[in-house]
Amino acid sequence: MRALVADYSMSKLVLTTLLGRLDKRLYFGPHSTLALKELPDPALPAPDWVTIRTRLCGICGSDYKQVFLNGSVDNPMTALISFPQVLGHEVVGTIDRVGPAVRSRRLGERVVLNPWLSCAPRGIEPPCPACRNGQYSICRNFARGSLPPGIHTGNSSKATGGFAPRVPAHESMCIPVPDAVSDEQAVLADPFSVSLHGFLKRTPAPGTTALVYGCGTLGLMAIAILRALAPTVRVIAVARFPHQKALAERFGAALVLAHEPLVPLIEGIAAETGAELMRPWHGAPWLHGGGIGVVYDTVGSPETVEVALRVAAPRGAVVVTGVEMPRRFEWTPLYFKEIEVVGSNAFGVEDFEGRRRHAMEIYFELVASGRIDVTPVVTHRFGLDDYRRAFLACAKQDHSGAVKVLFTYDDGGAGGGRH
Repeated sequence: MRALVADYSMSKLVLTTLLGRLDKRLYFGPHSTLALKELPDPALPAPDWVTIRTRLCGICGSDYKQVFLNGSVDNPMTALISFPQVLGHEVVGTIDRVGPAVRSRRLGERVVLNPWLSCAPRGIEPPCPACRNGQYSICRNFARGSLPPGIHTGNSSKATGGFAPRVPAHESMCIPVPDAVSDEQAVLADPFSVSLHGFLKRTPAPGTTALVYGCGTLGLMAIAILRALAPTVRVIAVARFPHQKALAERFGAALVLAHEPLVPLIEGIAAETGAELMRPWHGAPWLHGGGIGVVYDTVGSPETVEVALRVAAPRGAVVVTGVEMPRRFEWTPLYFKEIEVVGSNAFGVEDFEGRRRHAMEIYFELVASGRIDVTPVVTHRFGLDDYRRAFLACAKQDHSGAVKVLFTYDDGGAGGGRH
């Protein structure tokens, strides 16, 4: 099969980083860490695995940040990955091979990938406490068992991802897609579940104001979730580009503010919440005596976390779902206002409306019932051979208007299929 393979060496990292700073197209040059290669069809790591024929695969922010080397060599997560990799974990496809020990899945079944390489896929029994509770993203065994290190499909060398026409998956990683849900809806199950998890970790009180910081895929999903599941909550959003602002308004944000300059942004939030604006000797102002009860930071940069702390109400919460490179920032409001900073990592089994089930299953129920439609975030589709243009669309969103970019395969169609 033809697959998009990521592999690293120090010489590739240094040279590609230097060239890429001159022109982003040079991230795909002859010394790139990414290349389209011919690989054997994936082997089944164990008898209870299947192969999924990819129909659609979304490009996650973590994928394109890795391609553009937006990271640091001292990132602790490097202890939990292995190379070479075939990236891509936002997968919808059809099961086309079934191992002899598979009991819960069948040939021809349309599924989405629950990508976590937790205890069950690794053949570990008994499962760790997190996995027993359905919290697969905090499994303690990501570097143990029958697979090389990797937290999810696409960053373990043996569990190749959806930037290829076939994807191996443990039977527990396959969640059936209802007939009423299209491929294009189904491929958004992963990012939707990420935002749903953050919402469920800290849900705003009825009648209050929430802030969604960032209007990429996760931010737009968060706005849609707030409007559908917390309809009395007023949503303020912070967007970077005009097309993001338009989608945020379409999804139900009452007000969309520009991400910069920072001082007018903070002043605008103060005006909207009635909080007192405090101006220090130097630097940006902050809010006291009011502010935002829950901030959903879907960017996760030092700047956005700092601003979130400045505008959060005393004893409010900042839920961080985005991931960016760290650096020093001014965090005094964290202790002074006793703000709770909550890390929100992916998704798993959730308590929702009186029942406990996987976040992706919750998403399918919301879609099938007509309560949620987030497909407007899908802006671009490319074949795998056109991967350079796909990633450049992600990197240059101000020019491309991209939000969610998909790779399409022969039986996935340009617009997804309805079964």
